[in-house]
Amino acid sequence: MSDKPKTTLKRVKTGAFERRFSMAKAGFVAGTLLAAQSAGNLFTRKEDRAGRQSEILSKQALYLAEEIGKLKGSIVKIGQMMALYGEHFLPQEVTDALHTLEDDTAALEWTTIYEELEDELGAARLALLEIDEEPLGCASIGQVHRAVIKATGEEICLKIQYPGVAEAVDSDLGAVEGLLRMLKIVPITEEFQQWFAEIREMMHREVDYVHEAEKTVLFRERLKDDPRFIVPKIYPEFSTANVIATAYEPGVNIDSPQTKALSQERRNAICTAALDLCWKEVFLWGEMQTDPNFGNYFVRLGNGADVPDRIVLLDFGAVRKFSDHTIEPGRTLVKAAFLHDEALLFKGLEALKMAAPDTPDNAKRSLSKLCFMAIEPFADPDKFPPPPELLTAKGEYRWGQSNLPSRLSVQAGMSAAGSSRHFTVPPRELMFLVRKIMGAYTFMSVLNAEIRGHEILRPYLQ
Repeated sequence: MSDKPKTTLKRVKTGAFERRFSMAKAGFVAGTLLAAQSAGNLFTRKEDRAGRQSEILSKQALYLAEEIGKLKGSIVKIGQMMALYGEHFLPQEVTDALHTLEDDTAALEWTTIYEELEDELGAARLALLEIDEEPLGCASIGQVHRAVIKATGEEICLKIQYPGVAEAVDSDLGAVEGLLRMLKIVPITEEFQQWFAEIREMMHREVDYVHEAEKTVLFRERLKDDPRFIVPKIYPEFSTANVIATAYEPGVNIDSPQTKALSQERRNAICTAALDLCWKEVFLWGEMQTDPNFGNYFVRLGNGADVPDRIVLLDFGAVRKFSDHTIEPGRTLVKAAFLHDEALLFKGLEALKMAAPDTPDNAKRSLSKLCFMAIEPFADPDKFPPPPELLTAKGEYRWGQSNLPSRLSVQAGMSAAGSSRHFTVPPRELMFLVRKIMGAYTFMSVLNAEIRGHEILRPYLQ
């Protein structure tokens, strides 16, 4: 959640009619603009038309994102999810525009929030708390207020879902799908429908605060003996279907100046813990936090001596349990890439129905090269060395100096040129696993980690 709301709202529009009307109006204006600008593009030089059309689509998408942002509630969260997981289905201009929704900071007025708390907790339970009227942070579907339990002095956080948001999810999803159909931004194929159904399932999970509380308790139990992590305690007596009460666990952001200013050794320790947790989720639990947003983590700074830095894990609403028919082949792909084992790699791909047994050897080599490159920070540098400038004298991988994303992009383009017809779009579940690992890559890069990644991953492959 963002931490300083700029404005306040009296309420969130959750009525199906008013939200659909707002979306329809925005779609009509955007469609009119697109038609007019596209007509004008006919007079553009042929060699400049593609670039001009991309510019037109970008402007249209930014306008729609701005209008969606004004509505707040579940429709904003839908847009954020589409930005995160839509790279296989949406034009780049659209995902870029939807990413602008992540900075939404408007909060609901305290009187509205208090009425919701009174409805959820009742006057008697509410009287047991002293609540700060200024929110600690706010997001698209709820906001957080700090409170004190009067009898014990314990500091807690109340995460309050905006009234009517959960009930508006299906209506908002229908409005977004209708808008995409009307504007013809993306072909509504069977694969798109399956992907959109996944967005629907994720949204219902996001507004299910009972599920989130249960997963918080589960991860707290799993990590209770690991001093590197803090998972907030749940207070069930102040939690409901629309309110989650947790212990107040302060910290600084992962990308804060304080965290970035830590010594290399301390940053490496934080990053090692984060990577270890990532592989625990993949290989031990088959259940993971799939939202890579940095707002889901804090760092509790130590003193650099006897008090270690610790990662505070927040917001378990996006925790997902993976099915065996996805997680097992997914683990196989990671192991195959780590070992540079092409035969094992294609065993995993065939299990996921992403490749056929008769895939040509040249197509296999092309995709294998891409996968082996992707695992570069975790490969044994003695067996599969990366570019020499990316290794320290101790053989540690320099995450901050790595140009791996751009090299992967170039290699992916070369692979797609002649072999894409031999492979299918990854299963929906696998896309979340990939997104999880990409989030870990970003975490490492932001803190300029220098780590021997293969020493962290290798124990999970044995």
